[in-house]
Amino acid sequence: MHRKEEAIAPALMSTLGLIVTPTPGLDTDQLGTFSGEIPREGTMLEVAVRKARLGMIAMGLPFGLASEGTFGPHPAIPFLPAGVELLVFVDDERGIVVYENLVAETTNFDHLAVLPDETLEPFLERVGFPTHGLVVRPNEGRPNTALAKGIIDRNRLARAIAEAAAVSSDGRARLETDMRAHLNPTRMKSLAALAERLAQRLAMFCPACDAPGFGRTGMRTGLRCSDCGAPTEMVAAEIFSCPNCEYGEERPRSDGLQSTSARYCSECNP
Repeated sequence: MHRKEEAIAPALMSTLGLIVTPTPGLDTDQLGTFSGEIPREGTMLEVAVRKARLGMIAMGLPFGLASEGTFGPHPAIPFLPAGVELLVFVDDERGIVVYENLVAETTNFDHLAVLPDETLEPFLERVGFPTHGLVVRPNEGRPNTALAKGIIDRNRLARAIAEAAAVSSDGRARLETDMRAHLNPTRMKSLAALAERLAQRLAMFCPACDAPGFGRTGMRTGLRCSDCGAPTEMVAAEIFSCPNCEYGEERPRSDGLQSTSARYCSECNP
């Protein structure tokens, strides 16, 4: 529905020789919408797997690919906006599910409440309008009344603001960035980077059973303080595991760091 294959397909083809084809006529909005009129039920992974399986059933194929995203405060820096993207590959021939995720720190995710005659230029420039789409709804009251999505031209934007403000109890319209991929080139770039990450993951094979998808699935904290040697909350090692068997292994940090500064140590800086 949202042309994500344009961002995802190149990495899967170049790395794995996989052809990514969208499923014609599949309404993935039934699993939830960014604008909230249909809530998403379940975790991002559960919904992505469900979405992939809808495509697999419709196409009669043993492989499926789907993504889910969510936007809000950065998980580590709450005052910055960020997106969390997840891309899942479902392989029913091998009975495995492989996924990767990405925290997208570059995003135009934003909103603004305005009166119909207010100046919009700073906001529109900041969010990349009209190459990036907008959603307009009433600022107060029933949010799905006078809801307009996919706005990419000034005339329609003006009409949508007037209609939403007219039914809002405070006389304002709420402008939101449309985070659907086909209306958000910034998000498309994040999906392309995530697809490359998943492709590289699928190209790694388990040392024990030779299944594809061996990769990092967790981390262990406890990196030692360079001054006193006490363990800290910093990552000490990366955990790699297989989606098919129980094999796993712990590897040193990929950046080679073996200790950390005393400023991160609760013993040196209680």
